[in-house]
Amino acid sequence: MYVMDNEHRYCDEILRPIVVPFIHDHHFMLQHDNAQPHVARICTQFLEAENIPVLAWPAYSLDMSPIEHVWGALDRRIRQHVPVSANIQQLRTAIEEE
Repeated sequence: MYVMDNEHRYCDEILRPIVVPFIHDHHFMLQHDNAQPHVARICTQFLEAENIPVLAWPAYSLDMSPIEHVWGALDRRIRQHVPVSANIQQLRTAIEEE
């Protein structure tokens, strides 16, 4: 029952009110990990019905995790900034500009 509640909550509280409008407005793909609520049949059917494209997440392999590559690439680009960010606000601005 607990897992079913999580699946329904994920669809009702995250996907429907937040993800669907954002993705449709900005033409993004959704990527989530393989957590049970994310891959539950009710959620995958909901995403298909809403025509939400989902980027596959490799199972249990950090070296194949797309988000790990994104963070590494962002880190390399930020480190090339001259002058180097002196505080959190400058770092945030640099990240947002990338």
